Amino acid sequence: MIKKIAIIALVLLNIGCDQLSKNVVRQRVAPQEYIQLIEDNFILTNVENTGAMLGFGANLSPILKLIFLQVLPVMVLIVLLFRVLQKSNMNKWLVVAFAFVIGGGIGNLIDRIAHGSVTDFFHIKLGVFKTGIFNMADVSVTTGVLIILFLSLWNKKLEM
Repeated sequence: MIKKIAIIALVLLNIGCDQLSKNVVRQRVAPQEYIQLIEDNFILTNVENTGAMLGFGANLSPILKLIFLQVLPVMVLIVLLFRVLQKSNMNKWLVVAFAFVIGGGIGNLIDRIAHGSVTDFFHIKLGVFKTGIFNMADVSVTTGVLIILFLSLWNKKLEM
């Protein structure tokens, strides 16, 4: 029971950090504003993404957007959350990773459903390395996926 509460708390913490950061950006950063936080390397902006990662799907018809960017992700995240909550012998780090993926996914879904787009606001440029514009939900999902990848590469027992 404590494990389930911890999982839900971690998912909610990811959602909370994401939604809080997006609300601050929506209130304090004008759309398309370009604020240099660390020279031209770490930029704060305010961009609304009507698609998924890097704008993928932004040009889909409204019904396809609803299916691929809302309905399908809701179903996948619900199934994933229930599977993680049901498994009792899952690697602790794998549980954390899935909680990050689920929390980040729900954070972006909240935006898509409530606002019709996802607020993105960070951009990193380090020499030839440049990211797309992203948000804290994206950081959560990426962190979770990297942990899963790391565990997979190091042959940890992954039971799902």
